[in-house]
Amino acid sequence: MAGMGKTKVDSGWLAARSTDIHLTGTQLTTTHPPAGATSPWMEAVVPGTVLATLVKNKLVPDPFYGLENESILDIADAGREYYTFWFFTTFECKLSENQHVDLNFRAINYYAEVYLNGHKMVLPEGMFRRHSLDVTGMLHSDGQNLLAVLVHPPNHPGTIPPEGGQGGDHEIGKDVAAQYVEGWDWMAPIRDRNTGIWDEVSISVSGFGVLIRCHSVQPVKIVDPHLVASFFDNYKRVYLHTTTELENRSSWVADCALNIQVSTELEEGICLVEHLQTQHLSISPGARVQYSFPELFFYKPNLWWPNGMGKQSLYNVSITVEVKGHGESDSWNHPFGFRKIESHIDNATGGRLFKVNGQPIFIRGGNWILSDGLLRLSKKRYQTDIKFHADMNFNMIRCWGGGLAERPEFYHYCDIYGLLVWQEFWITGDCDGRGIPVSNPDGPLDHELFLLCARDTVKLLRNHPSLALWVGGNEQTPPPDINTALKNDLRLHPDFAVFDENGQSMEDLSPVLRDPSQYLDGTRVYIEGSMWDGFANGKGDFTDGPYEIQNPESFFKDDFYKYGFNPEVGSVGMPVAATIRATMPPEGWQIPLFKQLPNGYIEEVPNPIWEYHKYIPYSKPGFVHDQVLLYGTPKDLDDFCLKAQLVNYIQYRALLEGWTSRMWSKYTGVLIWKTQNPWTGLRGQFYDHLHDQTAGFYGCRSAAEPIHVQLNLATYFIEVVNTTSTNISNVAIEASVWDLEGTCPYYKVYDKLSVPPKKTVPIIEMEYPKSKNPKAVYFLLLKLYNKSDYGILSRNFYWLHLSGGDYKLLEPYRSKKIPLKITSKVLITGSTYEIQMHLQNTSKKPDSPNLISEDFQNTSKNNFIAGAGDGDYNKTAAVPVHGGTDKKHGIGLFQRICSRFSKAADGAGLKVVQTNGADVGVAFFLHFSVHASKKEHKEGEDTRILPVHYSDNYFSLVPGETLPITISFEVPPGITPRVTLNGWNIHGDYNVHQDG
Repeated sequence: MAGMGKTKVDSGWLAARSTDIHLTGTQLTTTHPPAGATSPWMEAVVPGTVLATLVKNKLVPDPFYGLENESILDIADAGREYYTFWFFTTFECKLSENQHVDLNFRAINYYAEVYLNGHKMVLPEGMFRRHSLDVTGMLHSDGQNLLAVLVHPPNHPGTIPPEGGQGGDHEIGKDVAAQYVEGWDWMAPIRDRNTGIWDEVSISVSGFGVLIRCHSVQPVKIVDPHLVASFFDNYKRVYLHTTTELENRSSWVADCALNIQVSTELEEGICLVEHLQTQHLSISPGARVQYSFPELFFYKPNLWWPNGMGKQSLYNVSITVEVKGHGESDSWNHPFGFRKIESHIDNATGGRLFKVNGQPIFIRGGNWILSDGLLRLSKKRYQTDIKFHADMNFNMIRCWGGGLAERPEFYHYCDIYGLLVWQEFWITGDCDGRGIPVSNPDGPLDHELFLLCARDTVKLLRNHPSLALWVGGNEQTPPPDINTALKNDLRLHPDFAVFDENGQSMEDLSPVLRDPSQYLDGTRVYIEGSMWDGFANGKGDFTDGPYEIQNPESFFKDDFYKYGFNPEVGSVGMPVAATIRATMPPEGWQIPLFKQLPNGYIEEVPNPIWEYHKYIPYSKPGFVHDQVLLYGTPKDLDDFCLKAQLVNYIQYRALLEGWTSRMWSKYTGVLIWKTQNPWTGLRGQFYDHLHDQTAGFYGCRSAAEPIHVQLNLATYFIEVVNTTSTNISNVAIEASVWDLEGTCPYYKVYDKLSVPPKKTVPIIEMEYPKSKNPKAVYFLLLKLYNKSDYGILSRNFYWLHLSGGDYKLLEPYRSKKIPLKITSKVLITGSTYEIQMHLQNTSKKPDSPNLISEDFQNTSKNNFIAGAGDGDYNKTAAVPVHGGTDKKHGIGLFQRICSRFSKAADGAGLKVVQTNGADVGVAFFLHFSVHASKKEHKEGEDTRILPVHYSDNYFSLVPGETLPITISFEVPPGITPRVTLNGWNIHGDYNVHQDG
């Protein structure tokens, strides 16, 4: 007898091109099933696409490697039949007489015929709809079942113009499907247009495990429950509303007990039941009814908060239905977060301002296309993707309209890590009425299909607390009839109504249903397009962007971007050299040519492979000088990529710091275009397709801290950002400047500081480099710390040059040999490693007599002050720049770093590595990487273990400074890991950990 519940059908799949199979679906699932992965049959990727299957079996090259995509037949040239494929598997399911089973396809692209044990069924058109087939009467009595699925591509796959373009010839817009597949300015075309069984396949068993004397039972099924929380008395009184559909498939009245249970996990394996309620109802034969539970009351439940605002508290809600006399028939459960999301157009900025649980949240996040262009989606990959976004301190992801309605696994990890999600429907300006040439002005051909997919997507995703808003399309609104229908379907319940700052309702709230869970959604705002209603200029004009390199100080200037919320602003995204070697042949390892133009600017000329992979240059002739060349002409790929990482860090830190500098006064949020690429692209990314982070990742991580100290690059004012809801008091800022000789010509402490919640406060203008004899290139270290215990709240390290200068003096600085001491401790759980590092720059400090009192030497673990005695050392009591500042000379104090290693002797469990070096100075731009230990490896062979989570990377240490770093990763079977450290002036790869 089959167990009740859902079982994935995710193994043993085979595939074959339809034109190679001369059998019917009936024959394949009765008399002539395939014997195994022998030609023309092959192992299939399910979930996945036809092209993913062909790549897995090496029948086509990897389309993401070099120019190999050009050697794969495009569907426009090969015809739709070429990518029409059979998929076949077997599964075991033996039912008792009283059980019922559904065969579920959570999504296919684009339509299919399904054969089960000789019975034919149809999966209709549409990439974003669920299919559930009642197959109870089709299963074999012995439990061995044969399943074949013939999957057809989209009806309008389109043709790719020679010049490429946004969405090719836009024909894909006639279908309800992902539009990016015809290629974009960041993506090469996907040759099969993502044809395949691209999401989960499962069987769901419901019913009873006992025989019923008079009836052959068809059970009662739970369908699409909807959970909604409403809040009162400043979030003290909370009510959980629940509505579900129930389907009685029997020929008699079912007397049911419907149970709902809400529990929370106290610690691993121990749960507390908060509520348990049972309701009784009768359901007529063959009926499908909607039932709403009486609301459940909670007093001060743990709230779900976005990343950076608090914990992501989740409760488990389970619903079961029992039929009188026969036991449990069906069950459903889902994690649920108590939270309320509101938004309105802010009067001060014109931008859309979001609130979560009554608290305004400054949005700093990014645009997301999809995890993988061949739809090789997995929970493991999703977890890495979303954790990376949380690690960058982002709080929102925008699911761009040319990509997917993201999967429940994506949302699950957004729930876990606290990422709000902006989910768009499948409209883009390029493919739906605004492209060049203009095409599909009325959107997809089948409007009812679009709405069916939209409504089904809402039901699939609406219980996730991370889901924040629905948007009709990217840089376009849906056709009027679709837009009107979506506005009506997604109208808000009065408890979640959008009000302006004057308390006036922003929309028609009628008709009103008392219970918000009876709405399709009712809790999230619907915005008709990505540049409407508080986004960009709010009117739909093309006022997002820009999308190329900027001078870092431009992000802070008044004239950079004039609207309150920018849904897309992008820049460069060069990965590390190891990724280039792993994803391109040697001819792709050539760095760009730097072409001097008459106006003095540089034009980069990339090699053809980089150009194919959509490389975006580090110069903008006429506006921005080449930012890589500021460090000197790169000599090879490694040099170019390292210098590009320096630019990546500065570029993206400046972008977010510039926006945050004007928090609430000019801006309400920004979303970077984009955080990653679904293939091996070379633009707009913080980690590459192989899951290795760029330095821009850590620039964002620094800039988007909830509490942050920063330098305004336009005004040279030190600013403190407090995005939390708590006042920061009794804090101080330590500012130190370091030169290339290892001395500290400027050092100040600004104390007696207080920063209100949700504010960016300018503190004081940096006097360096206005002071005498400034250095052409220098380092600035800012630390914000608590005066009470010297605990660091924010640390921010800059490398800077004088106005009109460059960083070329850093080139000879590479020859400096800075000594480091690295203490590490390794924790291993199964295949997962966590390595806790403690790094110290042990270079000798210059003499600095009379700058530290003996009392402070005894209390400060850092024991540090260095100086040139030029009068730039003092301690300043600074107040916000609204008035004057008072200064007083006093004692210099460097921030103490507390580490778990500070009291540990080198011994049991600890490993100490020291690098050679006798020079004094900053250990600059250090970065870890993790590799598989190999005695020999070929040129270009990628030995990296990926992904790796670093608490920080691409960091620098001033003389005497210490910094804790944590590294975690999973090791593949049979691999011995080694951790290496490299840096601008750390020579060679230093092994800081190696097993064995």
